[in-house]
Amino acid sequence: MKPKFLFFGLLLCAATLQAQDWAKANLEKSPRHGEWVDVANGDRKIHCFIVYPEASKPAPGMLVIHEIFGMTDWVRSATDQFAAAGFVAIAPDLLSGMGPNGGGSSDFKSGDDVRTAIFKLTPDRVASDLNACAAYLKSLSSVNGKLAVAGFCWGGGQSFNYACRQSDLKAALVFYGPPPPTADLKSIACPVYGFYGESDNRITSTVDGTKSAMKDAGKTYQPTVFDGAGHGFMRMGEDPGGSAANKAAREKSWASVKEIISGL
Repeated sequence: MKPKFLFFGLLLCAATLQAQDWAKANLEKSPRHGEWVDVANGDRKIHCFIVYPEASKPAPGMLVIHEIFGMTDWVRSATDQFAAAGFVAIAPDLLSGMGPNGGGSSDFKSGDDVRTAIFKLTPDRVASDLNACAAYLKSLSSVNGKLAVAGFCWGGGQSFNYACRQSDLKAALVFYGPPPPTADLKSIACPVYGFYGESDNRITSTVDGTKSAMKDAGKTYQPTVFDGAGHGFMRMGEDPGGSAANKAAREKSWASVKEIISGL
């Protein structure tokens, strides 16, 4: 690796690790019940973090798909926040069994190794693991049978993909993830809500085309582009040192999530 790229890679890794300190602290302060569970998918087990809302009756279930960084403390914190919004939320480590000695995200030696493994995941494997977690959620007495999916970055794209494959979803939330191939959109059976940053042209430049393609397919797609926000604003906006634009985008997004759950 060239020195320049090594330097920026180390900066990214350091920033990611530093982010976990405040994310972990937020988790430790949560009043909600969260725990690790292993969900069976054939002869494999998917290591998952699940959080329950403080509620007096069954709630909808939410599948939370992690970023390209794999299962991190921030992903667990985001899962807790979905529970705060009113979902029984579960985040599967989609790298379960792919790490050293059959481990998952936390067993890889570096962030580069995690990203390399992420790109080896096939659409069929991701959908199969999400289906197993969806079945697990629906088996819980605290879940009312309604399911939604949300994902961030790489996971945002996967949440859009999953909406093309799973007709049982009531909503799909795409946080700054790319759209599926246009031909796949006809299979979507639920509303898709998109959350994008104005300063994330790589992803946000796809929004207008996706809006037209979804309209042509007769599907519901409601994208929101937040002024000045960048890629990863849900995580960066939670960082105590995050920009005002990212913080505002994050706060408005969580307000929208609460509105979405009220309509399920």
